[in-house]
Amino acid sequence: MWESILGWEMWSGVGTGAAWLVTICLLIAGLVGCVLPVLPGHLILLIAAIGHRLFLGREGSGLEWWSFVILAALMAISQTFEFVSGAAGTKWFGGTRWGALGAFIGSIVGMFFMPFGLLLGPLIGAFVAEMIVAKKKPQFAASSGVGSVVGTLAGMVVKIVIGVLMIGWFFADVFLIK
Repeated sequence: MWESILGWEMWSGVGTGAAWLVTICLLIAGLVGCVLPVLPGHLILLIAAIGHRLFLGREGSGLEWWSFVILAALMAISQTFEFVSGAAGTKWFGGTRWGALGAFIGSIVGMFFMPFGLLLGPLIGAFVAEMIVAKKKPQFAASSGVGSVVGTLAGMVVKIVIGVLMIGWFFADVFLIK
């Protein structure tokens, strides 16, 4: 009786719409974060799915618990690939393990100097490590540094692809998987 007097039937639809609005905004912000290194894109995508489930419940959201495991695993894969991609690029271009370590350390330091540090950090780290620690010639060290940039760019592409996969999985679980 009180529900009809207070108009709760009307507000239940608003709650669902508001939950979807918040979810869509978070999904867009997460995808932007997969491109812009300032935002933690994959974490925002995971939070969007968790928030959607919390707002609408199991029946209303359509999300199953194993979807969160899959989304968290995709997020972990992306983060791991992002950290090691510069070092892997260095090794791919013939760099030493010191160059790969320098690229890895450079990628971590570069995160504090956004946005240019993301590319310059691994480049400088690999170059300096090859020159000073591995005692390589400047041409070899430069090749190793370029490899770190190529690896870092490949890592960014993988981040975007995994972000799109996470969004695709979210919608597939909500609308298709039952």
